[in-house]
Amino acid sequence: MSTTATETKTTVTADNVLRLFPDVNTSLASSHRTPTTDNDLQGYDEEQIRLMEEVCIVLDNDDNPIGSASKKVCHLMKNINEGLLHRAFSVFLFDSNNRLLLQQRAAEKITFPGMWTNTCCSHPLGIPGETGAELDAAVEGVRRAAQRKLDQELGIQAKQIPLDLFRFLTRIHYKAPSDGKWGEHEIDYILIVKTDVDHTPNPNEVQDTRYVSQQDLRAMFEDGSLTFTPWFKLICNSMLFEWWDHLDDGLDRYQGETEIRRM
Repeated sequence: MSTTATETKTTVTADNVLRLFPDVNTSLASSHRTPTTDNDLQGYDEEQIRLMEEVCIVLDNDDNPIGSASKKVCHLMKNINEGLLHRAFSVFLFDSNNRLLLQQRAAEKITFPGMWTNTCCSHPLGIPGETGAELDAAVEGVRRAAQRKLDQELGIQAKQIPLDLFRFLTRIHYKAPSDGKWGEHEIDYILIVKTDVDHTPNPNEVQDTRYVSQQDLRAMFEDGSLTFTPWFKLICNSMLFEWWDHLDDGLDRYQGETEIRRM
């Protein structure tokens, strides 16, 4: 699955977002109900349809929140191609042996089903504690969201991963299709955690997990029978292995980047 350039037809701002995308709420709404007769979601898993009602944070190109919209609205390629952008995070969790925990997305997933990816990748929501306009507040919001989703997807309880274990490195801005209908257009916050955890995957979210060394992961990339999410491949091909080399010595130099990496 190829990752595309982040250029879009229109620059979306707080001034024009409602005109371009009538389904966007210019406040951070608490919910966006998906109609039960929604044609875009017919035939998909019931739980995954329900999750499409979650509220994503809509952004301008500089990561400033300008509204909210349902996960469904944010992931339709017809909106992505017109510039609709939302906030996300990607967690890379390493154990005490510096092995990275990967997950294979469940077949029930609406976007990128069955693909291998990093430990957890999802979205902060338009709910108290997960929003934030300034970078420090936004980082705290994605940490809380990451803690919530690690529990929901992998059964990793919050007590195993306190918020101060999440190390924020940088943000990437990328766009990638899943198929002709769905895709991603995100400013993605990269979080690294090193700790030993117990995990019990939620089968509606995750069909498999695997701890890998750098050598193991490179071998997986050579296996033509495996597929990977575009953001994971993008991060691996550009930054991950360098960070991995410095997990125990020098990772601080990569933390807290203020510039957004445009991929």
